[in-house]
Amino acid sequence: MTVKIIGTGRGIPENIVSNDDLAKIMDTSDEWIHSRTGIHNRHMVKEEGTTALAVTASKNAMKKAGISPEEIDLIIVGTVSGDMCFPSTACQVQAAIGAVNAVAYDISAGCSGFIFALNAAYGYIMSGMAKCALIIGAETLSKMVDWNDRSTCVLFGDGAGAAIVKGVESEGGVLAVAQHSDGAGGDVLTGKNRNVRNPLIDNKEEVFYLEMEGQEVFKFAVKMVPKCIQEVLEKAGKTLDEVDLFVLHQANCRIIESVSKRLKVPMEKFPMNIENFGNTSAASIPILLDELNESGKIKEGDTIVFSGFGAGLTWGATLVQW
Repeated sequence: MTVKIIGTGRGIPENIVSNDDLAKIMDTSDEWIHSRTGIHNRHMVKEEGTTALAVTASKNAMKKAGISPEEIDLIIVGTVSGDMCFPSTACQVQAAIGAVNAVAYDISAGCSGFIFALNAAYGYIMSGMAKCALIIGAETLSKMVDWNDRSTCVLFGDGAGAAIVKGVESEGGVLAVAQHSDGAGGDVLTGKNRNVRNPLIDNKEEVFYLEMEGQEVFKFAVKMVPKCIQEVLEKAGKTLDEVDLFVLHQANCRIIESVSKRLKVPMEKFPMNIENFGNTSAASIPILLDELNESGKIKEGDTIVFSGFGAGLTWGATLVQW
């Protein structure tokens, strides 16, 4: 038995905010943002939230996979921006789509969330604990950034992507996985929760925003992502030349270009959509995957590396034969 992705979907807010739009409210420009990040536009929520985007992505994935909600026995959502602390986004999705037979929970692994969810689902299915899983990356980071801090707020967008993974009697599917964490480096990318307020202490209510040391995150990503890709290929006995596509977390075009250069693999094998979506954290890989799948750019038998990195610090990779 192997574990295959049998359907993908995405949920994208209708509202598009361009670099020119941001230039009207802060000291920035399209040229400044695009030259440093590769971003021109990003989508942002107005009335919908993280759960609504995740539900849309899930329904689209189920439709493409040709399965009913009752067939799903596991739902994992990678997110750091759920609408509620509890219940989990996954449980809210379960209720909304009617997946009455599923166990559901969230993973907090930052931008690595979808990769960690995919690898967890792979483990569940291969161990016999599940047969069919819905995995989702969903974020509304526009509510978490400081819109007075142009160094970070221009980077992020909202969206969700989903995939149906199922155990099947076939060849291919997930060939190998790798994932890592380094909590000692976690201070370079943080999003604080509320202060302690109880009868023992009287702290003022404060609003905390996402904080990032961009250069440190860049150095971490361009060092660890190539290593992780090499690790997952070695586990499967594959070489870089055998990979058709490298579907990476869409954080910054310069990071992806640096990974390409370090691996000595042409950029043609590194599809990007950051220009129109910005950094959607855990949603970036499944959104790009759905676009590639929908447009026919992924063919049966293709060998694909998925790799993500983010807060934690966390990073991981999954090698799949489509």
